[in-house]
Amino acid sequence: MEPFIILIVVIAGILFSMLREVKQYERGVVLTMGKYSSLRGPGWSIIIPIFQAMQKVDLRVKAVDVPDQKVITKDNVSASINAVIYYKVSDAARAVLEVENFRYAVSQLAQTTMRNIVGGAELDEVLANREELSDKIRAIIDAETDQWGIKVDNVELKDFFLPEDMERTIAKQAEAERERRSVIIKAEGEVASAQNMAKAAQMLATSPGALHLRTLQSLNDLSSDQSNTVVFAMPIEVLRAVEGATEWMDASIIDKQHQQVQDIDRKQG
Repeated sequence: MEPFIILIVVIAGILFSMLREVKQYERGVVLTMGKYSSLRGPGWSIIIPIFQAMQKVDLRVKAVDVPDQKVITKDNVSASINAVIYYKVSDAARAVLEVENFRYAVSQLAQTTMRNIVGGAELDEVLANREELSDKIRAIIDAETDQWGIKVDNVELKDFFLPEDMERTIAKQAEAERERRSVIIKAEGEVASAQNMAKAAQMLATSPGALHLRTLQSLNDLSSDQSNTVVFAMPIEVLRAVEGATEWMDASIIDKQHQQVQDIDRKQG
């Protein structure tokens, strides 16, 4: 019985060593005597030692952090930029057979592509159109890695570092732009205010009694003010009325004096 038990234990050990587990998010690329033979799905698989070998490939989305890259933009500005790439394996067999290490290859391709794309754009374009540059980088990497069985889902440009002197220059430019917009907005407001005042003056001039009603309204507003000093502008119509009354009074006095002189002359004659 002992040799039989030993034989069973040996056979069980051999069978156990032939078992390989493939998880749900993995695929197993099987090579038989050095040649690609099959692709194993999730579950348990039997691999014959010596004759067969299996390499597992993770199909989940991976995030690759592209380190800082020194670039010179089209307008000769030196900067540093980094990014993150999201990709996944779409064909496990090609990812194993077509490239030695697809993770390293994708990272290196992303670095060179990012330097080329950013280096071909001007500084303003890099700062304002990051999404467009990211789409260009993603399209190029996706086309190049398609033969490796890799699908690039997204590329995001994260940080863009500029030299300190360039940052100060951009800050001054932004401040000057804000001041320019402020001056324009203030000038537009003054023009609109002047137009409204001109319309109001025209309406008051063409409407009889409108100016007097406006004066009474101003007096009503001033009556609720707690200030001790009130500066009130006299309407031009009132000034004209006072001027007319003064001229009439002067004319009356002159006529009266002239009449007195005539009376004295008659009495002396």
